[in-house]
Amino acid sequence: MQDVRRLAEEIVAREGGFVNDPDDPGGATNFGVTIHTMRRLGIDLDGNGVIDEADVRALSRARAVDIFIEQYYHRPGIDRLPGMLRASVFDMQVNAGANAVRILQGLLREMGQEVAVDGVIGPQTVAAAEAAARAAPDHIADAYGIARRNYYLRLADARPPLRKFARTRAGGKGGWIRRAEEFIAPRYHLSDAEFQQRVAAWSAIS
Repeated sequence: MQDVRRLAEEIVAREGGFVNDPDDPGGATNFGVTIHTMRRLGIDLDGNGVIDEADVRALSRARAVDIFIEQYYHRPGIDRLPGMLRASVFDMQVNAGANAVRILQGLLREMGQEVAVDGVIGPQTVAAAEAAARAAPDHIADAYGIARRNYYLRLADARPPLRKFARTRAGGKGGWIRRAEEFIAPRYHLSDAEFQQRVAAWSAIS
């Protein structure tokens, strides 16, 4: 299992710098840390009593790494999951909040485990994840990555403005899909033809 700080640094690199896409519900974001997170944590970097876009822009890479470790790894309990799941669930927690855990819980239920799909890592989820990891140690990480990819695709199916995050303007795999597939063995990646078939019903991206 990789060191958690190394994982957080990789997430920061994956997230990139400052963006403020009107179609992204996260709003102003820097290194993957949203303005909503900064407001929740009271991070007023310029000390003017208002946490706004200027504070997001001022966020350092090192501070973002610390936020991810504290708020998106330890706080939700990802460190309690089996080692082979932590990197992908951590990455997804940063990208999609508690939906990362809900996706895992849904997968565990499909694997026959008794677990509530509530987005909370409690004793039940930990026990179910450990049981599933023992039953399928060579497959559970890929299964979770595939479930992530399916989540992104279903989200884009339902919300056309978000399709630009799943498919590039040229029609190839977008950032969401490439991100999920970083945690999936290459043999389970969608081929270009398979991806095109999956998104064929989407209207053209403007």
